[in-house]
Amino acid sequence: MAENDSLSGLQALHRDLCALIELKLPVLDRLAQNLELRLDEFKALLDKRPKNDVSRKTLEAGKITVDEVDYEVNGEFQQGAINLADLLTLDELDAAALYHNAAEESEEIDRPRLQTAVIRFHRRREIVLLCLRILVKAALDNGDSEVEGQSLLAQAVGIIVGVDGPNFDPAHKFWAKCLAAMEAIEIWLRQIADRIESFHVLNQVPPSDFLEVMTYQHESLTRQHENLAAICTHMIKPGFASLENFNALLTRAKTIEKHDLITIHYIPIIIRLASWVALESNTTTKQARDLHDTLMAGRESDNWALRTFHAATVTWWLAEYSGRYVDPNPQDPELQGVKLDEEAIARSETFLKALNDGAFHFMLSVSQDVRPTNWYDSAKTSMISSLLQDTSVLPPKSEQPADCFRTLLMEQLQTFVDSFITHMPDTLRRLKTEEDDQRRQLQMHFQRTTGEYPLHLERFLVIVSFAFDGFPEAAEEFWNDKESNLYGFLQWAAKRQPTPRIAMFCEMLRAISTGEANAESAHRFLIEESGPTSGKIRRTSSLSYTHIFSELLEFRTNIHEPKKTIQGGLYAPSQQNPVDQIMEPESAAMLESYLRLLAHLCRHGSIARNWMLDENEYSLAGICFGLCNDEVPTGLRAAAFDAVSALLVNKAADRAAGVWNMLDDWTVSSFYVGSKQNNSLSPFPRDELWSTLAKGYDEPIAFVHLLHSLTAPYPHEEGLNDTLPFPESLSLTRRMPGIEKYVDFVMQQVFAERCQEVQEPVQQHVMRWACLRFMATCLSTFNENLVVFANKSNIPVDSVIDPSSLAAYATLHPFSRVMAWLFNDKVLKSLFAASHHELKEVDEAPADSPLVQSLLLSIEVMDLVMKLQATYLDIVVPVLKQQPSHHRSPVSNLSLASFEDAILGNLQIIVDLGLYCGTGHEALTIASLQLLEKLASSRKLAISPAGFGQRNSRSKIVSILEKDNESERIGRCLHDLMQHNEEELEAGPEVSGYVVKIRILEFLNSCLTAVSSRPTIAHVLLGFSCDATTVNIADDSLWANGKSLFHAIMVLCVRYPDNDGATFLAWMSDIKSRCWDILQKLWRSPLTSGLVMDELRVNEFLFIEAQELKVITDETPWEGITFAQGIEAQANGQLSEFFCGAPAAALQSFLRQRAAFLDYESRELRLAVKDGMSTAKSRIQSVLLGSTIRPGEEAVSNPNIFDLFDFVEFTYPGVIIPEEHPLLEGINLAICQEEKDGVVLYSLPLLNQLFLLRIKYWGKEGRFQTDPNDKFETEMLESVPLLTALFNDWNRRAQLSHCHKDILRSWVQVLMVTLQGCEFDVSARTAFILQALQVILPKLDASYKEDIFVALQLASLSDALIQKIDFDSTAFEKTRIGDFANDRLSQLFRSSLTGVYSNVTTPELREHCYQICIRYIQGTFNKSTKGSPLGRHTLSTVKNCGSHLLEVVCDDAYCGQGTCKVSALLLLSTLVAVAIRQESKYILESFVSLNFIGVLVDNIKHIPEELRAASSAHVPMLLAYYDSSLSLLLRICQTRLGAAYVLNAGLFPSIRDSRIFDVDPDIGLEFDNPNALKKYYDLMLSVLRVINAAVIARGRQNEQTIFQAREFLKENRHSMVAIFKRSVNVGVGSSQDMDAAEDLSDLVDCFTVLVEITGFLQYEDSSKTKKARANMFS
Repeated sequence: MAENDSLSGLQALHRDLCALIELKLPVLDRLAQNLELRLDEFKALLDKRPKNDVSRKTLEAGKITVDEVDYEVNGEFQQGAINLADLLTLDELDAAALYHNAAEESEEIDRPRLQTAVIRFHRRREIVLLCLRILVKAALDNGDSEVEGQSLLAQAVGIIVGVDGPNFDPAHKFWAKCLAAMEAIEIWLRQIADRIESFHVLNQVPPSDFLEVMTYQHESLTRQHENLAAICTHMIKPGFASLENFNALLTRAKTIEKHDLITIHYIPIIIRLASWVALESNTTTKQARDLHDTLMAGRESDNWALRTFHAATVTWWLAEYSGRYVDPNPQDPELQGVKLDEEAIARSETFLKALNDGAFHFMLSVSQDVRPTNWYDSAKTSMISSLLQDTSVLPPKSEQPADCFRTLLMEQLQTFVDSFITHMPDTLRRLKTEEDDQRRQLQMHFQRTTGEYPLHLERFLVIVSFAFDGFPEAAEEFWNDKESNLYGFLQWAAKRQPTPRIAMFCEMLRAISTGEANAESAHRFLIEESGPTSGKIRRTSSLSYTHIFSELLEFRTNIHEPKKTIQGGLYAPSQQNPVDQIMEPESAAMLESYLRLLAHLCRHGSIARNWMLDENEYSLAGICFGLCNDEVPTGLRAAAFDAVSALLVNKAADRAAGVWNMLDDWTVSSFYVGSKQNNSLSPFPRDELWSTLAKGYDEPIAFVHLLHSLTAPYPHEEGLNDTLPFPESLSLTRRMPGIEKYVDFVMQQVFAERCQEVQEPVQQHVMRWACLRFMATCLSTFNENLVVFANKSNIPVDSVIDPSSLAAYATLHPFSRVMAWLFNDKVLKSLFAASHHELKEVDEAPADSPLVQSLLLSIEVMDLVMKLQATYLDIVVPVLKQQPSHHRSPVSNLSLASFEDAILGNLQIIVDLGLYCGTGHEALTIASLQLLEKLASSRKLAISPAGFGQRNSRSKIVSILEKDNESERIGRCLHDLMQHNEEELEAGPEVSGYVVKIRILEFLNSCLTAVSSRPTIAHVLLGFSCDATTVNIADDSLWANGKSLFHAIMVLCVRYPDNDGATFLAWMSDIKSRCWDILQKLWRSPLTSGLVMDELRVNEFLFIEAQELKVITDETPWEGITFAQGIEAQANGQLSEFFCGAPAAALQSFLRQRAAFLDYESRELRLAVKDGMSTAKSRIQSVLLGSTIRPGEEAVSNPNIFDLFDFVEFTYPGVIIPEEHPLLEGINLAICQEEKDGVVLYSLPLLNQLFLLRIKYWGKEGRFQTDPNDKFETEMLESVPLLTALFNDWNRRAQLSHCHKDILRSWVQVLMVTLQGCEFDVSARTAFILQALQVILPKLDASYKEDIFVALQLASLSDALIQKIDFDSTAFEKTRIGDFANDRLSQLFRSSLTGVYSNVTTPELREHCYQICIRYIQGTFNKSTKGSPLGRHTLSTVKNCGSHLLEVVCDDAYCGQGTCKVSALLLLSTLVAVAIRQESKYILESFVSLNFIGVLVDNIKHIPEELRAASSAHVPMLLAYYDSSLSLLLRICQTRLGAAYVLNAGLFPSIRDSRIFDVDPDIGLEFDNPNALKKYYDLMLSVLRVINAAVIARGRQNEQTIFQAREFLKENRHSMVAIFKRSVNVGVGSSQDMDAAEDLSDLVDCFTVLVEITGFLQYEDSSKTKKARANMFS
C-alpha cells in the first residue's frame, strides 16, 4: 500500500473514530469501510523491515520503485535515503520510498526532506497506535458508556488480535507483541539519548537540525509507548492477557532503571493485570498461590532496578491477591491445611515492609507527577513535599501524559484503593495503630518533629485524594452505601486523628466531595459525625462540623486573649490520652485544612453552603475574619479569606452586604492585636495593613479572590448590571463611600508591584490571573447603556436603578477606579508584561494553565478598555471631576489621551496577538483576534500622523508586523487555521476550527471596512507587502508561493460547502459568505483591486465557481424549512420560524455570495473588455450564456445569467412593531438601533435591557402590587422573549431586503456590462435582449406597486436594453418570431408608460421610462406609417393610460428635476410626431386642456433672465432644456392646428418680451459659458425655426399671422441685418467665428425664409411708397 495513502487513510480513520465515539456523529458505515481497509496495518502494529544489504545495493544502483512507479535517483537522493535508513534503522528501499513521498510536504512545512520523512514515519506509527487505542477501549473497555456499532468494533478488534472463538492464545501473543514493541521503543529512546550525550562528552554542541529531529523522535516515541501501554491495559479486561503475560511484564519491570514517564506507563498495566490474575475466575488457586510464592520469595532476592517500583508492585499484588481470602472456599483442595490467619499476617507484614521500602512514596510521587498542581497550591505542595521527602520525582519540565492515559492511571489507582480498603482492613488498622504508637513514643521522648515516623497512612490518604479528585462518579462509591467498606473506612479514618493526618484526611474528603451530590454527602457525613462535647475538645472525637468549628473558635479565642500563651500546639498536653500529649507544630496547617474543606463544600454544595450561612451557633465569616490578624500565619489567613469567598457563591445582596461591612470593619480595627493594636479611632485602615496583605503569595491572592467574589454580579441581575456590588453606604460614617481603597490595593500593591517581584513563574501567573479577573469583572459589569436610556427614553433611570442616582452609579462603581488605574504607567507596564510570553511557552502550556489563563485575561482586559474607554473618558471622567477633590487620589497618566497611546508605546503586543492565534488554544485565539480587530480598526493606530514637513508615514502597527518578517509567521499560521477540514464539517459549528475561522474572517472584514484606503494589518496578514499608501507583492513571499492567508480564503470560497446535500445550512453558509465579503472588499478597493483581480483570474476563480452555482426556488429548503413555509406561517399570524431562526440566516448568506459573484463577474468582464483580453471576454460571455469552458477540458453547463434571476421571486413582507405594547409605549426605538454592514438593525441586547429596566421600574412604582390577581407582571415577563424574537425577525427581514437589493444591483450591472462589452451578431444580441426583457418585465410591472428600488434597477436595465435594439433587423419582420419580438417591445412600452404615473414613481424612474418610450417610438417610427396598425397601437396605448399620463409628463417638462425635464420634452415631441403622422388631435388637445402650450410659449420670455442668473454648471442643462422645449414647439407648429395653438398662446409677444433678438449679435446674451456666442446663435435659430414653422403652417393666406411675422421682422430688423452682415464679414469688429459659421448660415436662411413667406421686402417697399405719397404736397 502506498505510504501516502496509508497515512491519509489512517488520519481519516482516526477522524471517524473520534466522530463516532466522542461527537456521536453518524459515520459508522464509512468507519466500517475504512476500518476494513486498515486491519492488516493494525495487525502489523509497529513492524518494520530492518536495514538490508540487498536493498542498499538496489538503492545504490540508482533505480527504485515507489507505489508501482519506477524512478531513477541521483546520488543526492540515495545519500538522503541512506541517512534516513540509518536514522530509523529501516530497510533502505522502504526509506527511499518514505524519502520520496516526503518531498511535497517538505515544501509545505518548510523543513528539510530528511526531517519531514522522519516526521511522517513517526506520525504514521502514532496514528496506528492512537486508532488502535481508541478502538480497543471502545470495543473492550468502555464501561457503561454505549457506542454505536460497538459489536462491529469488537469484531474488528477480534480480527486484529486474532481471536475467533473461545481460544484467546492469539490475543495473548498480540499482547506480548505490544509489550515487545514497548521494549523496542525504550531501546530506541536510549539510543537517541546516547547519540545526544556523545556530543556533550566531546564538549560539542549538537547541530540544531540534528537536535530537532532527535527531540521530535523522543517525543513521538514516548507518545507511542504511552499508547501501547493503554492498549495493553484495555486488552486485559476481556481476558486478552494471561498469567504468562503477567510474568513477562514483571520480568520487564525488573529491568526498569529510571523513574521517568516510561516507567509510569507500566503502572496501569501492572495494576490491572494483577487484579485480573488475582481473580478466582481467571486463575486457579494453585496458579495464584505459586505466583504469590514466587513474588514473595523473590522480594528479597530479586534485583529490581527501582526498589520503590518493586515495593509498589508488591502492594498492588497483595491488595488484589488478598481478595481471594476474604471469603475463601472451604472446599478448595488447594486450601486444605493452609493456615489462612498466619498467611494473612504474613501478607500484612509484607505489605508494611513494602511501605517501608517506599511503595506509597512511589505512588504518591507518580500521582503528583501525572497530576501536577498547575495552579500553585502552596498548602498542598507543602503537604506533598513533607510526605515525599527525598523520593524521586519527574523533572519540572518533563513531558506530560495525555489526558486519556492520566484518566486510565487514576482509574487503576482507584481500583487499588478500593481493593486495599476492602481486602486488607486489618493491615489498614494495624498501620494506624503502629503509627499512633510511634507518635506516642516520640511524645514520651519529647520529640517535636514528625519526620521520624513513617506517615504511611497519611500518604495513602493523599493518594486517595489524587485518585478520586476530578472523578465525581467514582467518588460516589464512598457515599452510595453506608454499609460499604469505603464508607466504613471514612468513619474509621475520621476518628482519633493526630494533627498531620487530619490535614491529609481533609484533603481526601475534599477530593471525594467534588460535585453537588458528593458535596451533599460529605456535608451529611460531617453532621452525622457531630455530637455534643463538653470542656476541651477530645482528640478521640470524629472529624465533624462540631469538631471543626470548636477548634476554630478555640483558636480565635486564644489569639485574641493576650494572657493566653500559644505554644507550638493548640492545646496543653492532656493526661487523658497519651496520643493527645504529642506536641503538634502543624496546628496552623490543621486549621488551614479545615477552612479549605469548608470552602470546598460551600463551592460545590448549595446545601452545605446554606447550612453554614444559616447556622446560628457559628458564623463562619465572623470566625474567619477573627482568625485574620497579624499573629496568624499568612497561609491560615489566606484560607480564611478563601472560605469567606466560598460563602459568596450564588450570593444574595443582603449576605454580600454583611460581608462587606465585616470586611470594612476588619480593615479598620481587627487586623492588629497585642502590642501592635492601634487604639486610635482613625476611620481609615492603617497604611501598613495593605503592604502586609500584599506580602507573600497565598494571602494577596486569597484577598483578591475575596474582593472578586464581592464585586461579581448578583445572580438575579439577569444582565442588567444596574446595581453597585457593595452597599452604597459602605464606610459612609468613616469617610466618603466606596471601595476605592480595595481597588487600589489590587491594582497598585498586588498587580503593579507584587506581581513584578514574584520570581517563580507559576506563582506570578496565578497572582496576575487573580488581579486580571478582578479587573475584568469590574469592567464588564458596568452598564454604559444606562446613560443612553437616561438621556433618550422616558424611563426615570435615576429612580429605577438601585443606587441613589446614575451619577452615584458611575462614580462609585469600581469600573471608574479600575479604568483610572489602567491609565497608570506602572499598571500598564504590568499589564503589557502579563500579555507578553514566548510563543513556544504558550504553545506548550495546557489551555487551563495559569500562564494561558492569565494571558487570556490580560487580553480581555485590554479589549474591555478599548470598548469602554469612550464611555469612561467622555461620560464618567466629567462626572468624577464634579466630585470633592479629596475623594480620589489621581492615579492616571494625564499624557495618555486614550489607550491607543499606551499601545503605541508597546507595539510588541500587536505581534504577540498575531502569534497567539497559532498556539492551538481556541479561547486565546478568539480573544487575540477580537482585540487585534479593535486595534486595527482604530484610526489612531491604523493611520499614523505625518510629522511636520513629512509625507504620510507608514502605520506603526503595520511596520511592527513587517519587522523581522513577523507578518509572514503570523500569516502562515492564519493560513493553516483557515484550511478546509472535512472533520470540522462533520463536527458542526461548535468545533474549535470553525469558531476560529469565523473570528479570523470577522477580524479581516472589520479591518478592511474601518480603513479601506490605506494599508492595514489585514493587508499585511493577507499576504501583501505594504508601503505608506500602496501595497504590492514581494518576491518569494507567501502570496507569491500561493500560501498566503488570501489564498486560503480564496480556496474556502470555492471548496467550503454551504449545504449538506439536502438543505442549505446557516453555519456552513456563514463561512462561505464571509470569505466572499473579504474578497469583494479587496477587489472593490483601489488599493488592492488590480492585484486581487489578477490573482483570481490566474486561479480561474470565476470559471470554477460558475460550475458550482445553484438555482433556488421558494421550495428550496433552508435548514429544512422552505421559504414558502415561512411565508405561510406568517400569513397565518404566527411568528415565522423561518425568519426568526437559522433558515433566514442561510438564505441571507446565500444571497450575499450570489451578489458578490455577480459583482466579480461584471468587473472581470469589464476588465477583459478594457484590456482587450478577447479570450477571457469570450469565455466569460460563454459562462453568462450557460457554458463553462476551461483549458483542456470539455465545456460544462452552468446556470446562465437569466437562471440567476431566481432570487427575484423572494419577497420579504415586513413585520409590524407593536409600538403600543406597554414595554414599548413612549419609547423612541431609534435609541436601540445600530448600523451594521449598511443596514439599520435593532440591538437585541439593548432592547432586552430596556425591557428589564421598564419592568423593574413598574415593580418599584408598585404597579404589580395594585391587584393581587393581576397577571400583568407575568404577562410582561413572558412578553420579553416574544418581543425579542419579533425584533430579531424584523432585523433578519431588513438584512434580507438589503441583500436582495445588492444582488439585484449586481445582476443588472452584469447585464449592462454584457451589452456594452460583449460581441454579439445582430440576431444573437436581439435574442439576448428579448430574453432579458421576457425575464424582467413581469417583475418590473409588479415593482410599480410598492418597490421603487426594484423598479429603478429594472427600468434602468430596460432602458439600456432597448437602446441596443436594432429595429431594422430581420428579428422584427412580419414572422412568428418577429411578432414575439414586437410584442415584447410593445409590452415594455406599455410598462414604461405605466411607470410614469405609478405609485412609486420618482423623477429618476420617470426619466428611464421616458427614454424607453422615446427609443421605442423612434425605433418603430419608420414602420408606423399613416394609418398603420403599429402607429394606431402606439397612439391608443398612450390614450389608454388616460389624461394622467400626459399630465405627469407635462409637469415634468415644465418643472421637473435635472435631465428628467429634457427627457419629458423629448417624449412629448415624439408623441406629437406620432399624432401628426396618424392625423390625431389627441395630443395637442391634451396640451391645450393642460395649458401646456401656453406654458411652453411663456417660458420663452424668461430665457435670457434665467441664463444670466444661472451658474456655469447649470447653463448646459438650461440650454438643453430650451433646445428641447423649442424643438417641441417646432414639432407642434408643423400642423395648422398646432401652429394656431402656439400663436394664440402669444408666441410673438413672448419673443418680444424675451428681447432675445434685441441683443447685439456680435456680443450675444450675457451668461457664463465659454461658447456663449455660439449658444446664443443656436437659441436664436431655434426660436426662428418655431416662428417659420408656425407661419408656414398657417400659410400666406392667414393675414394675422403674416402681420405678426412682419411686425417681428420690423422690430428686429437691426438684429437681422447684423446677422446678414456678420455672415459676410461686413461691419466693424466682426471677425468670423468659425464655430458659429454654420449657425450664422442657418440663421440667414431662416430669416430669408421668413422674409420671403411674409413678403416683408415687398411690404416694406409698399410702405415706403405709401409714405412718399402721403408727403406729396409737403
